[in-house]
Amino acid sequence: MPRPIITNVNKKVNLSVSPKQVSRTTVELTGLALEKRLRQKRSAAYINIISKLDAGGVTCNHTKIEELIQVIQSEFPDINPYQYPIGIIARCYLGKPYEVHTLDVKLEIINHFKKGETLPQQMDRGRSLALHPSYEFIEVYNDTLRAVNRNGDVAVIQG
Repeated sequence: MPRPIITNVNKKVNLSVSPKQVSRTTVELTGLALEKRLRQKRSAAYINIISKLDAGGVTCNHTKIEELIQVIQSEFPDINPYQYPIGIIARCYLGKPYEVHTLDVKLEIINHFKKGETLPQQMDRGRSLALHPSYEFIEVYNDTLRAVNRNGDVAVIQG
């Protein structure tokens, strides 16, 4: 006698989904969407914390570093950490002989550089813009520089 191919025909399968089972997924921004997002105006909190790197002794205070990291991450909640800037460079107000300071990609190391001293990685290409009085700081990316003024407006420099 032949056996039926389909067994347990009367077995019911529950296909309902409760709201607790649904997880929210984020969409990774790429191409023009990422470009548009990174061109958006920066918040006052973000500008203020980057601008206070000289004044607050951030390099010596772990609490200030954590606060800085939180503000930067909250500024870019919709992009992945690998899409963050390589670093941030700004005019240094500690006085001579210092000219600029940088914040690295891990958002942890703040270095102050003397006039003429070589900056790490690709940061050097943002040095002259960082010294320009129109900009608070420069976000350095692999392919662009993003110059941020006091109002949060972003100018994009390719290359």
